[in-house]
Amino acid sequence: MVGPHHAIKWLVFALCLTIGSAHAADPEALDREIDQLKSDVAALSQTLFDIEESVLHPADTQVAVFLALKDKEGLELDSIELYLDGSPVSSHLYTDRERESLRQGGIQRLYIGNLPHGGHQLKAVLTARSANERFIRREVRHQFRKRPGESRIQMTLDASAPDYEPVVSFQEWK
Repeated sequence: MVGPHHAIKWLVFALCLTIGSAHAADPEALDREIDQLKSDVAALSQTLFDIEESVLHPADTQVAVFLALKDKEGLELDSIELYLDGSPVSSHLYTDRERESLRQGGIQRLYIGNLPHGGHQLKAVLTARSANERFIRREVRHQFRKRPGESRIQMTLDASAPDYEPVVSFQEWK
């Protein structure tokens, strides 16, 4: 089975061959048609992306989980695993660059997917090193109710001095 992206590439190739043979004597017309084709392919690509998003992640059932750090120096994240209703949905190992981005106030999207309306449980397992050099592994759970429309859940990690004991809070947005 040929995927949609593969089909677009072959379409562009075939059109280029047709245009090339038809306008071999007029290079400027060929350049204009190539530019138009590039524009058409970009528009088709965006349309295809929008269709894929609407089919894979319809807004009515969409759930997204984000991560932020409250205390930028308290924890150095090693990994996070997410589970929805007991099933693993996301796992992430952090690089130095990603840790630095979170320290500078960045927010990471950990998961986007679809859930039926009703009650659900989000479980996060995080491993990190605290600022006082302790290795930490925490498992936290958050019960939530999926209602119609997009749902966003922000998980915020905080680990303040002097003990740097991690505290995880959840905030839900519509």
